[in-house]
Amino acid sequence: MLQQASVNGAVRPEVTKASERAAKRDAQGNDPALRRNWLERSAYAALDLGTNNCRLLIARAGGDDFTVVDAFSRVVRLGEGMTSTGRMSEEAMDRAVEALSVCAEKLKKRNVVLARSVATEACRQAVNGVQFIERVKRETGIHLDIISPKEEARLAVMGCYALLEDGEGPALIFDIGGGSTELVLVSTHNVIPEILDWVSVPWGVVSLTESERTEGDSPEQLQASYQAMRDKVMASFAEFAARLPKDGGDRRLLGTSGTVTTLASVYLKLNSYDRRAVDGLHLPTAAMRDISRELAHRNVTGRAEFPTIGQERADLVVAGCAILESIFDIWPGERLGVADRGIREGILRALMASDAKRRNRRN
Repeated sequence: MLQQASVNGAVRPEVTKASERAAKRDAQGNDPALRRNWLERSAYAALDLGTNNCRLLIARAGGDDFTVVDAFSRVVRLGEGMTSTGRMSEEAMDRAVEALSVCAEKLKKRNVVLARSVATEACRQAVNGVQFIERVKRETGIHLDIISPKEEARLAVMGCYALLEDGEGPALIFDIGGGSTELVLVSTHNVIPEILDWVSVPWGVVSLTESERTEGDSPEQLQASYQAMRDKVMASFAEFAARLPKDGGDRRLLGTSGTVTTLASVYLKLNSYDRRAVDGLHLPTAAMRDISRELAHRNVTGRAEFPTIGQERADLVVAGCAILESIFDIWPGERLGVADRGIREGILRALMASDAKRRNRRN
């Protein structure tokens, strides 16, 4: 069982006796050469359990950036059925625990000195969320921290802001999740963006799909369902939209989510998903609207014909399209930046910065 202890709001896995001894030598400062060697081998981990996905990233610090040494991602659909029941189902929790067990094994195999594991909307909203967190700790040793929507938005910004294009005026960064969507208006006058305003709405690809079931596959029925989704999202955005500056400058947009990365891969006509081609891509919002509307007018079988959508995403992608078009409506930028990075990268940067400060104070 992976043993963990709280460290400044994060979690420190005690991986092996050898790493414990190395950490003690580092703390005492007795051997600078050993300290440098240990730091070079030390890894940090970030785990994000969302409404739809379980994702893990393990990385080593390197200058101003980091190098990924291990990663894991699996669709678990933890929030499946919650819209009607308010509870996470036993089947969904079993899928999540199985994925988290894989993550626990990876944490054991790496020299992880600091880690943070977070859970988002599904665990925030489910009436059995606390019981699920306890089960995860008992069965996997991983302690999940249920973070607030504001913290979720902050971490997403920290993880992807480097991909913002240069420009004048504030920028809008958004994260379309499984159970919620976060919109963050940022100023980029400084090296690290300043959050000017933000909102979290309870519509993500899972929650919105489950709230608006399509009754049939006729063009009229598909269009009516899509419009109903758009109406719900626009209503939830209304208060935030009214606060947005009327003169938005260049109205830069940056999205981090499975929706934007999937649609970007469709735009590129990829036969299989390629993170290197998608992460950091900037493309016309008009093209993303066209793709969104084409997908909305196809049934599940028709959507699955796109190789980077397939059966796994075909039922949820239209809800993502509805949210994306609504974002374009309230912040009509001409280009969209695409980030295949977000909360996990934000966690890693925060862990590494905190650890570096701690070491500097000690030295």
